[in-house]
Amino acid sequence: MRSMGYGNDILSGKRRRPVPELAAEAGLVVEDAEGGFCGAVLRCEKDAVVLEDRHGAQRLFPLRPAGFLHEGTLVTLVRPRVTAPKASRSASGSTKVDGLRARTARASRLWVEGLHDAEFVERIWGHDLRVEGVVVEPLHGVDDLPGLLEEFGPGPQRRVGVLVDHLVEGSKESRLVTGIDDPDVLVTGHPYVDIWQAVKPTVLGIDSWPRIPRGTDWKTGVCAELGWGEPAAGWRHVLSRVSSFRDVETPLISAVEQLIDFVTTEPD
Repeated sequence: MRSMGYGNDILSGKRRRPVPELAAEAGLVVEDAEGGFCGAVLRCEKDAVVLEDRHGAQRLFPLRPAGFLHEGTLVTLVRPRVTAPKASRSASGSTKVDGLRARTARASRLWVEGLHDAEFVERIWGHDLRVEGVVVEPLHGVDDLPGLLEEFGPGPQRRVGVLVDHLVEGSKESRLVTGIDDPDVLVTGHPYVDIWQAVKPTVLGIDSWPRIPRGTDWKTGVCAELGWGEPAAGWRHVLSRVSSFRDVETPLISAVEQLIDFVTTEPD
């Protein structure tokens, strides 16, 4: 009986190494394994890649397995993965809406004590306010807040949020807002003498805000102590250092965001 010869042991040979995959990123230099055309990746199409050589000649090659050489190594070019861009953030930390067109203004309003307060709120929450269609109005003080509210006429579709400086127990401001009890009005505030003081001292390059004696205008006293000139110049200095919510103290952030939520939430 003759034995059948199968030649060499089929399991004795070396296994081929798998051909690595390489993303065809723009600028990657490869060589076509068959024809020898060498060039940089210009772009990827559905099932092909466009290469451009050093003379400016361009050629289209299919994305076939083991179709290219990269630095002498056989590779399979594959389309680069498309990664979703990271969401950009506004100064308040919210997701930024690119190409934003401001919403038509709501009837509801956000009231602040003065121009500095309005500029400050715009600097940090301006993007959010335009998304929501909220108008910020300076009151030039809260001495006649009850009268201003009566004139405005708040209602379920016409809410008012009021940001008050130095809203602490026993302060003049706390006494002025006592007694305002309207479901369509929310008064909140921060503990600082002025909105300037809500900026973290380290942002301004100082150790702490100076203590100003009673009877001295706070802004004038601060500018004199810190060498900032007149209050108008001091305010420009303060505002120029503020770029996001990270530059201000938490009580102000909480107060403003509470008010924005209040004037933008539709009542049941």
